[in-house]
Amino acid sequence: MDYKVTGDVMQALQMELRQGEEVFAEAGAMLYMDNGVELQAKMQGGFVKGLMRKFLAGESMFMSVFRCNGAKGRLALANPVAGKIIPIELNGNTVLAERNAFLCGIGNIDLSIAFTKKFGAGLFGGEGFILQKLSGQGLVFLNAGGNMIELTLAPGETMRVDTGCIVSMAETVTYDIQFVGGVRNALFGGEGFFYASLTGPGRVILQTMPFSRFANRIAAAMGGSRGESRGLGGLGGNILGDLISD
Repeated sequence: MDYKVTGDVMQALQMELRQGEEVFAEAGAMLYMDNGVELQAKMQGGFVKGLMRKFLAGESMFMSVFRCNGAKGRLALANPVAGKIIPIELNGNTVLAERNAFLCGIGNIDLSIAFTKKFGAGLFGGEGFILQKLSGQGLVFLNAGGNMIELTLAPGETMRVDTGCIVSMAETVTYDIQFVGGVRNALFGGEGFFYASLTGPGRVILQTMPFSRFANRIAAAMGGSRGESRGLGGLGGNILGDLISD
């Protein structure tokens, strides 16, 4: 398979498949495909894993499987959020990813559900107890909001990260939750009550604009607009509208 990632903000993954090659992707990710590619909805990993994705991770039970039936076929998948797409090669290792990060995979990839090992990390860790577990041999593509930052933590090295900014981490990275410290910092610091504490060794990928943060900004702006419409100008508009309607 040959591929390239195009675009700056809303990126797309364009692939050229050879005969017999398959790509499995999250449902609804397709941008285009030509006549050499066939689409089937499959419950990747079987019924039990499909149920776990649906009821634990909030994902679709079925995944889209694209198979090249001709000599070659072209396929493109789109990032569902304004952000980046990054490839990760698996060679028998395991990567843990936040539950909305997986875009697609090719090869002998096992996609399952993992649970955070510590109660506090699951309760206050932004994504809860549920992570996606990616392992096997092949290539996977993750998507995230904004830009991606890659860090490699040395053994024993610790990095404190906003809980919503984690895209993926190696299974060797220890994940825990740390209180910000100080009542004033927690209440007025704007960073929430908890950090994610990541301790190496292993690779970590972060996103600069989690979709949840982006959605909160939109919700706050909409709330402000509604508040302004209820102010003096909104009152005058309402009175004028009532007079006209009468």
